[in-house]
Amino acid sequence: MADHDLVIRGGTVHDGLGSAPRLADVAVKDGLIVAVGDVPDRGAREIDAFGKIVTPGFVDIHTHYDGQATWEQRLAPSSGHGVTTVVMGNCGVGFAPCRPHQREMLVKLMEGVEDIPEVVMVDGLPWNWESFPDYLDALDDRQLDIDVAAQIPHSALRIYVMGERAVRHEAPTAGDLEQMRELVTEGITAGAFGVTTSRNMMHRTKAGELAPSLHSDVDELCALMDGLADADAGVFQIIPAPDGDAEVEFDILRTVAEHGRRPLSFTLLDVAGQPGGGWRHMLDGLEQAAADGVEMRGQVAPRPVGMFFGLDLSLHLFSAHPSYKAIAHLSLAERVERMRAPAFRQQLLSEQPEDSNPVTLTLIGAFRATCPWGDTPQYEPTREDRIEARAGAAGQSLEDYSYDLLLGDEGRAVFYLPAANYSGGNLDSVREMLGHPNTIMGLADGGAHYGLICDASFPTYLLQRWSRDAREDQRIPLPLAIAELTSKAAATVGMIDRGCIAEGMKADLNVIDLDALKLHVPRVAYDLPAGGKRMQQKSEGYVATIVSGEITYLNGEHTGALPGRLVRRSGPQPSKRAA
Repeated sequence: MADHDLVIRGGTVHDGLGSAPRLADVAVKDGLIVAVGDVPDRGAREIDAFGKIVTPGFVDIHTHYDGQATWEQRLAPSSGHGVTTVVMGNCGVGFAPCRPHQREMLVKLMEGVEDIPEVVMVDGLPWNWESFPDYLDALDDRQLDIDVAAQIPHSALRIYVMGERAVRHEAPTAGDLEQMRELVTEGITAGAFGVTTSRNMMHRTKAGELAPSLHSDVDELCALMDGLADADAGVFQIIPAPDGDAEVEFDILRTVAEHGRRPLSFTLLDVAGQPGGGWRHMLDGLEQAAADGVEMRGQVAPRPVGMFFGLDLSLHLFSAHPSYKAIAHLSLAERVERMRAPAFRQQLLSEQPEDSNPVTLTLIGAFRATCPWGDTPQYEPTREDRIEARAGAAGQSLEDYSYDLLLGDEGRAVFYLPAANYSGGNLDSVREMLGHPNTIMGLADGGAHYGLICDASFPTYLLQRWSRDAREDQRIPLPLAIAELTSKAAATVGMIDRGCIAEGMKADLNVIDLDALKLHVPRVAYDLPAGGKRMQQKSEGYVATIVSGEITYLNGEHTGALPGRLVRRSGPQPSKRAA
């Protein structure tokens, strides 16, 4: 009879704390790590990890699986990149708390902010909750491939308390602020890991209406922080205005953090031309805050915050042209056929884009700076790679040149735009931000931006680009990169039972062939409710992923195991339903 449920043998073990790796076996029983070292006893299952690295499972603290976790059991793409725990509810958007007559408002907000089609949510969301504790109870019933943890979204909270007044961006009354504070405390007490909000003016409904949280004054943000302070738990997550003055934005962040004396994490980006010193000012501010005992941390993306364009995706150069809008409902093959007709081409090229949402028009205008991709990801394009440069070199207009390329691969051609974090045409600023003691790799956005962004592969990219392939003067030592993905991430949100390979810790693990680690170009899959589509990005090199001691993925293929559960902030608690 086997002594252990699982033994991983002979791998190079990285403990997740940044320590030097060592050759060791890892034994698992009843969902926990029970031995690390020389394990003579046998396991019911064993994995030969010789020549491979063994890491804790990755913890992704910035995702949007709030809806997907209620209708689907596999939280892809994240679960295909070594992630074993995700934290959702970021950016102030989500689906709880919510009164029945407010559901459409939250759906339309999520559609605009996170690029999830309305029809997918209408068909997929079960809406078997109203309060935030109800939502957690609904998640308690779910069986998933990875663990999920939730945060309380400000926009949903504001709508729940203020109704239409929230959508009209009216100022809250003292009573509104007190109710929001109490509801935050209630959610944290029930098991939420924090509260989230956004000041990003790009966060709008598809029609262009601003997210309810965007014009909230500091006193409202402090009321949310008071809710955390009353519960004596939880993290405050916020997206500052990326085009706002960095000095002003950081002052707001620090004011909120000091007010409640709870940890605060925020989106930290290199935005070209940002006034007030931009990301450098914010790094300086983080250092001063740490010296003053104020707990703040910047979330940094490990590559450009990039967007994809194409006929089979959410946007492309012609997606707001009237003639294209008239055929947008057709299948890809039908659209390609129509667009190949000379008369249709002539008509479309004579038009200008029209849309009520200025953000949509801005993004469409940015298509000129995209880079066409082939069979290999190219996250660091040069100016000469841009489609406008290629069009000029070919002696064609941007529109004529792009039209032909969009029809490539039967309309499946993809175009990549490196937006934030690439102002210098390189990743030097990213490396500086990643190396700061008060930052953490984040912002992968898994579960959102189905047809525009595909960054759930950040963990794979971090290991491949910054630890394996970087030049010597920029390389992040592998133990430190793994710590970013594991113990540092877990600590940022207050998780104490995972992120480290040690006896007694939760048995969330990865076995990785680092030399074989590779990303593929994202491809569109029509696998959402109501036939909705999303980008999926596959990888190579993950030999095994283990959640709570069960092997969930072997060589990139799902085993059928669904050990993932809701994680409540203070650990497992009795469900109200069970009580």
